[in-house]
Amino acid sequence: MFKKFSLEEISSQNQVKASVQRRIRQSIQEEYPGLETVLEDLLPKKSPLIVVKCPNHLTLVVVNNVPLFFCIRDGPYMPTLRLLHQYPSIMKRFQVDRGAIKFVFSGANIMCPGLTSPGGVLDEEVEAERPVAIYAEGKQHALAIGFTKMSAKDIKSINKGIGVDNMHYLNDGLWKMEQLD
Repeated sequence: MFKKFSLEEISSQNQVKASVQRRIRQSIQEEYPGLETVLEDLLPKKSPLIVVKCPNHLTLVVVNNVPLFFCIRDGPYMPTLRLLHQYPSIMKRFQVDRGAIKFVFSGANIMCPGLTSPGGVLDEEVEAERPVAIYAEGKQHALAIGFTKMSAKDIKSINKGIGVDNMHYLNDGLWKMEQLD
C-alpha cells in the first residue's frame, strides 16, 4: 500500500469541521478502546485535524503535521506504526515465524502458514476484515499493520493462501514520512 509513498502523492489537505472531527474521533474510539485514555492527547479538540487525501482512496489523519491514522475507502481507521510502537496494546496481534520476516519487510501479504507454523501466534478472537498488528517471532515491536482476509479460526483451519493483507510495514513510504511539511 505505502511501498513507494511520498509527499508528491498527496492530492489534497483539508482542515475538517468540528462535526467531521467528532465523527473521526468516535470511529477511532470505537475501533480502539485501549486508546480512550490518551485519545485527547493524540487528537486534541482545539488542535486542527487535517485529512489528507491520496490516490487509491487512501485517507490520512494528521495532527500537528504528524500522520497518526490512515484508512482505505470507508474502512476502519488504522494507526501508523509509529503510533502503534508508542501504544502497543491498542490492536489485536498476530505473530509470524522467522521465515516470514524478510517477506513482510518487502511488502508481501502474510500467508496462513507463516501464522500457523511453530513460531506464529494467532489471536483466536479476531474476525475477518479487521485490522491487526503483525509482530515477528523474537521481536518486541510490530513490523506491520494488516487487514485480515479471513478470521483467525479460518486461518488456522484452512492454512492456505493469504491470511492478512499487509497495509503498512516498517521502512515503507509512510514510515519514512515522519512529518508532512
